[in-house]
Amino acid sequence: MKAAILLLAPLAINAQGGYNPEYTKIFEICATIFVVILFMAFLLAILKWILEHRLKNKIIDKGVSENLVASVLQTTTRQDGNANIKWFAILAGIGAGLTIVNYTLPLGIHSLAIMFFSTAASFLGYYFFVKKTEK
Repeated sequence: MKAAILLLAPLAINAQGGYNPEYTKIFEICATIFVVILFMAFLLAILKWILEHRLKNKIIDKGVSENLVASVLQTTTRQDGNANIKWFAILAGIGAGLTIVNYTLPLGIHSLAIMFFSTAASFLGYYFFVKKTEK
């Protein structure tokens, strides 16, 4: 589903009347950065999985007690849920920042400031969410 959206996004941009090469260049740069980040996240996830698998095998080979193994290797679904909320907050902040930048054209240094502040606000919102759920 996500791949289909990424593949159809250039069509949606060019569907509007008039060709603006500045927006196309900005989109190409952002898309390239997004693909690189996505690829790096994939590599890190694979590396983490491999290293955890090797750690589990070494623990089994050493004959460590089950209680100790369970306490070391436990993963909670709460952390996974918080990761999803974190990504939602970050992407929502970036989306809000891009919307504000769109209404304050032309692009300039103020556009970067808007993006930084919106991303920081999303991190702050996530921090307050985590702090509230820990209580």
